[in-house]
Amino acid sequence: MKNFVFLAGVLAVVMATAVVGVVLKGRSGNLESEFPAALGPSKPKSTLKPFASESELKEFLAKIQIKARTPSSANTSVVAKDGVAATDMDAKEASPTPQGESVTNTQTVGVDEGGIVKVHKDHLVILRRGRLFTVKIGDGALTPVSSADAFGPDIDPSGTWYDEMLISDRTVAVIGYSYQRGGTEIGIFRIGDDGRLTFKSTWHLRSNDYYSARNYASRLVGGKLVFYTPQFLGYSGRDPIDDFPAVRKWRKGASTDEFKPTTTPAQVYRVPGAENFGWGTTIHSVTTCDLESDDFGCTSTSVIGPAGRVFYVSQSSVYIWVTHWNPSGSENGNNSTLYRMPLDGSAPSAVGVSGGPVDQFSFLESEDGFINVLVRSNGAGDGMWKSNIASGDTALFRYAIANFGDGTSDASRGNYKSLPLVRGWNFQNRFIGKYLLYGSAGDGYRNDASDSTLYAVRWTDGATYAVNLKHGVERIEAMADDAVIVGSRGADLIFTSVSLTNGVRADSDYVRRNAAQGESRSHGFFYRPLDKESGILGLPIVEGRAGFSYYDEYVSGSASVVYLRNDSLDLKELGELHSKQSGRIDDGCRASCIDWYGNARPLFLRGRVFALLGYEIVEGSIDDGRIRETRRVNFAPGRG
Repeated sequence: MKNFVFLAGVLAVVMATAVVGVVLKGRSGNLESEFPAALGPSKPKSTLKPFASESELKEFLAKIQIKARTPSSANTSVVAKDGVAATDMDAKEASPTPQGESVTNTQTVGVDEGGIVKVHKDHLVILRRGRLFTVKIGDGALTPVSSADAFGPDIDPSGTWYDEMLISDRTVAVIGYSYQRGGTEIGIFRIGDDGRLTFKSTWHLRSNDYYSARNYASRLVGGKLVFYTPQFLGYSGRDPIDDFPAVRKWRKGASTDEFKPTTTPAQVYRVPGAENFGWGTTIHSVTTCDLESDDFGCTSTSVIGPAGRVFYVSQSSVYIWVTHWNPSGSENGNNSTLYRMPLDGSAPSAVGVSGGPVDQFSFLESEDGFINVLVRSNGAGDGMWKSNIASGDTALFRYAIANFGDGTSDASRGNYKSLPLVRGWNFQNRFIGKYLLYGSAGDGYRNDASDSTLYAVRWTDGATYAVNLKHGVERIEAMADDAVIVGSRGADLIFTSVSLTNGVRADSDYVRRNAAQGESRSHGFFYRPLDKESGILGLPIVEGRAGFSYYDEYVSGSASVVYLRNDSLDLKELGELHSKQSGRIDDGCRASCIDWYGNARPLFLRGRVFALLGYEIVEGSIDDGRIRETRRVNFAPGRG
């Protein structure tokens, strides 16, 4: 299904973006007269109001349905998704698992993200092509232990994509989307100290598809599973309440009547004028579920807004940025709202804003009490592949959390710092330390660099620095408090270290001839600090191809992982760990048979270095400045 969505979605995005034009205008308001740099308290001054009763909610929804069916009120909606750059090995930006170690390149401290490989005590747990696998790494081992279908024994997995996984204590949660059953599907498994997997239950959460080409949808915060899910209202003609967030436990023959609501009218909020959103009106929900309880224990807080797919999860809140496009051409034609939804279930708050973020990495909730967001005038959102074509004017939005309110106030012009424009497709942005970094991969499908400038913006005061590069910007990653930028120049892949702590400047380059990235998502990269000035990084690559290709990532997979050593920003090649698997194998795949979230990862764990490459795990050792393979294991079905 997603291969069809990929082709159709890209075409639809290009067409939609061609007509959705937004100018970053400061909307009315007088909250700050200058770009804010002062300390701000972190508690909003007021909050949104919930519906007082079910009858009031139904009256509102009836108006929504009328608007949704009226052609003259039809609107097009665009939005985006979440983020802060870091590796979990960095103490300042890390996201350790409950077990104290992780192999996930997360964005925010204390917020674990769904992924395809996790660690549970002495075992790696891997999700691939509709199955779970465990491999023992404790006591120096590298041994396949257990495998299981990523779905329940009474489930037909066709039409379902099992995309990501999280682990809390002894519970493994596999999260996917079922086009057949219509909603987010969560499979719950128990894992023993011996690495054996036992299926426990399957749950369905009513939602639209959450897929994004840049990162994952689920989060684990304080042992709670956290989802952001959108659900469109007013399309089907049925009672919109039937589309509100609800959960059911799966059993063979389960009916839609078995869905139990996870929200009440008192947990549904709106901004003033929400009844005029019309076509595209969406209920945006933040749902938390208790992985350890037998009934899954899910509760939701919801807001009514235009359609959107942007969310960012901090340790305490979920931020959702939605954009409502009014084709009438009025001065405020682009009306956006930024919602702040606390994870403790308390009332959301909101502020009126302009433009739209590029993706989840456009966000940072900073310790000084502000939310910082890179916005573009034509931010198409992070649904499917939309983030790759964001364009238009660029600005840094900085707003005190204390100034969030009931949605009646708008941010002022002083909350936006205009930034230099970069052109080209596949815009990248990332917060690292005290800086926001951004740039473009270039023009065309193969990412030949047309703009080789990286911009670094100090988000506390908006000071901006230009860094000249020899290549486009395809990836921005943290190396402790500094950065590494990865991009293509012709047939070559280039890594450039960038200082952010001793002046803002490009330092050294490493050139990999005739190669390209084999994985575009943030989890494909990992940096392991050895001390304050040095470390080792890994990234999947494919050789013999110029520029990044979706075919390489989703179909053919990565051929190897390249490892570099960073010594005071001097980058030197350590070597590669290669896959020996050639061509496809008959693994009896029944679900998720395309690796939409990639299949290759560099892994640094307990002083050891690994490469996950499809069904192989290759271990290497570093001696005399080179990495050499020491052993490998193939955990493909029937091979363990």
